[in-house]
Amino acid sequence: MSRPVAASFAVRHCAGVPLSKPTPRDVVSGFVTGLFSIPEGMAYATVGGFSAPMGLWSGAVPTVIGSIFSRTVLMVTTLTSAIALSAKSVLTDAGLDPSDLGAVAALTVMVGLWMALLGVLRLGSVMSFVSTAVMTGFTAGIAVQIVAGVVKDATGYVPQSHNTVGKLVEAVAHVGDWDGPTVAVAVATVAAWAALSLVPRLRKTATLLALVVVTVVVALLGTDVELVSDIAAIPRSLPPFTLPDVGALPDLVSGGFAIALIALAQAAGIGAAVPNPDGSRTNVSKDFTAQGLANMAGGFFGALPTGGSLSRTGVATSGGAQTRWAGIFSGVWLIVIVLAVGPLAGTIPMAVIGGLLLVIGGELIVGRWADVVLVFRTSWMSAVALVVTFLATTQLPLQQAIFLGAALSIVLFAVQAAKRGRLVRLVPTGDGDFGVEDAPADLPSGRTTVLHYVGTGFFAEVNRLEEEWPHTAHTRDAALVISLRGSAGIPSTTFLKSLDRLLDRWHEHGLEVVVCGVPEELARRFATGGVSTRLQDAVVPQTDVLLGSVREAYDLAERRRTRRAPSAGG
Repeated sequence: MSRPVAASFAVRHCAGVPLSKPTPRDVVSGFVTGLFSIPEGMAYATVGGFSAPMGLWSGAVPTVIGSIFSRTVLMVTTLTSAIALSAKSVLTDAGLDPSDLGAVAALTVMVGLWMALLGVLRLGSVMSFVSTAVMTGFTAGIAVQIVAGVVKDATGYVPQSHNTVGKLVEAVAHVGDWDGPTVAVAVATVAAWAALSLVPRLRKTATLLALVVVTVVVALLGTDVELVSDIAAIPRSLPPFTLPDVGALPDLVSGGFAIALIALAQAAGIGAAVPNPDGSRTNVSKDFTAQGLANMAGGFFGALPTGGSLSRTGVATSGGAQTRWAGIFSGVWLIVIVLAVGPLAGTIPMAVIGGLLLVIGGELIVGRWADVVLVFRTSWMSAVALVVTFLATTQLPLQQAIFLGAALSIVLFAVQAAKRGRLVRLVPTGDGDFGVEDAPADLPSGRTTVLHYVGTGFFAEVNRLEEEWPHTAHTRDAALVISLRGSAGIPSTTFLKSLDRLLDRWHEHGLEVVVCGVPEELARRFATGGVSTRLQDAVVPQTDVLLGSVREAYDLAERRRTRRAPSAGG
């Protein structure tokens, strides 16, 4: 293979990820997304307590790297409001200064390491355990955090309270101290956004257009309000090379993991919401790895922690994105725009940023309102989880809130799963199939009975199920088939000990016992745990046919029962 061809092949198949040719629509979509990333990135960085340029750089290198490796090809990896707020909380809780670029770089790299590790371990399915109730409560809390965080920018009043709700209460109580011009600009920004959103063609870019229009009007009128340049200068330069503070890494392990969970939970649903245009399958675990690589690279180039952004992905798709090149162009265009007209971004009033963040906070609430209603209609336990997560998000450091939410999700799943589990009886229909009935209270004599567990919590319910197996004290000339297909997929000492006790009981009453649907891993545990010896020639492996092992086990049990019947009668 010649060098040019080999180089081309390497680019198009980087790390096994095919890079198709870019389309004109990808170029246009990338430009719109890159331009949109300027106000939104600065807004998110500001609400998180970071300098505005860090929000810009978070949409540059991480976005390019994430788009190259992501298996959800249109997903845009960049800064989100939840990540920005969480990053500040983690740094502060670790005793680090959010303005220290080395500490921020260390946090970004740590988040990337966690994401990559979760991806390599193929733990994408773990995100399904973070329930809708918990994510809804977390998102609602983030929305309140955003609104509380822009009180100064939107009103000119600086709350003294350090509590999220306290800031809002204090701001309302001191409405007389609000700065008139600042409030006017913030209100005008919200009004401009609302008016532009009424036009279908402008709805997706209403945030960007509102920022431009109000900024120009403020400049023409000479309104005396605080500008972005008063907070931090936006240089006309490439993303700055930054070395992470290696000494800070140990202090950021748990906080980095929390941010990784937040980012991954936000991004996990993008694949379902935005399917790949080429028909290829998404892979959540591979997306984890892609976001990890994006953060590890971004940490060296002035970026805050990033993750898949549904809002930025929405802008890209509405702009006509067709391949992963749209995301790559987004990061490239952002850099080009900053190099060309970077300092102009400094003329944006902070009140405009504040107004846009009020819009974003409101959109988060409106976007989740249907989920809030659904959660409260579903079950009281889910409602409690939502409320607890919301309160934790507004009152505790965000990394603690997400850990609490994850724990609540696991508890909710375990409780709900335990309620669904039950034993059923599989009854031969005569045509080779089996019908389903309730398990008998007493095991019938003179026949073979097939019992199967239906549910998802077999591991957790083993001990409870011991009391629900049919009574065998008065059973004679009987056989029992235990179907384990899909039930004991998690081999455990708890299950093996329980099975030992049950075998003692059943063998004591003269039952022939056959276990079927045994997966390969569980069969190995049977051998090492001594179960295979107690069930000599009575373990039927799981087959490719759904009820194949049940039929085989039933026939085996019947042969053993009838062969034993004469001696039992004599």
